[in-house]
Amino acid sequence: MLTPRTSISPSRLRSDLYTFPSHDDDSQTPPPLAISVLASLLDRAVARSRLLAASSADPSSMDARRRAFDSRRVLDMSIQSFLERIFRYARVAPPVFVVAYVYLDRLCHLNPGLRLSPWNVHQLTITSVVVASKFVEDRTYKNSYFAKVGGLTTKEMNSLELHFLFLMRFKLQVSLSVFDSYCRHLEREVSFGGGYQIERSLRSVCAVEIFSGDD
Repeated sequence: MLTPRTSISPSRLRSDLYTFPSHDDDSQTPPPLAISVLASLLDRAVARSRLLAASSADPSSMDARRRAFDSRRVLDMSIQSFLERIFRYARVAPPVFVVAYVYLDRLCHLNPGLRLSPWNVHQLTITSVVVASKFVEDRTYKNSYFAKVGGLTTKEMNSLELHFLFLMRFKLQVSLSVFDSYCRHLEREVSFGGGYQIERSLRSVCAVEIFSGDD
């Protein structure tokens, strides 16, 4: 049986700030550039969805797996702040955010009726990061920890991950060529505003060969 729709709790996001490891040694480390670029892309995707809302399909016609990501209320936190929170407390490697972007893009292509919206973008974001972290990193936090970071219960996090995997048809493999193409796309996004220095800093993040196989 599919679980009902989840809702990220603003109260949990606020009240649990002091229950996480402090990471005193690297507390001043700025978020990777990939976060701000990814946040910008997600914000634009949400804006496009709003413009298309009038012609979108009736939500009741969407399958239960896609509806599972719709929150009961819109979280009053920007996507960039949400991604920075994930980085601050889970300390996932910068390439994880690139792979999470690959997954979100692939998810939307595999499910044409699914659009990023203010009601689902935070849930989809945290879930994509969780799945990407497990694919990229040798060691990662448990779902219960990511749930606390994302303002969810462990049961909700587990359920969202399962829905995500089925919607992705378990197509999680990311080849080096695909990874590099998404890095180049992110570089193009920042090149308009920052030029070569910013572009190069992002390229250095993406240059590590961490994937194998074909997409």
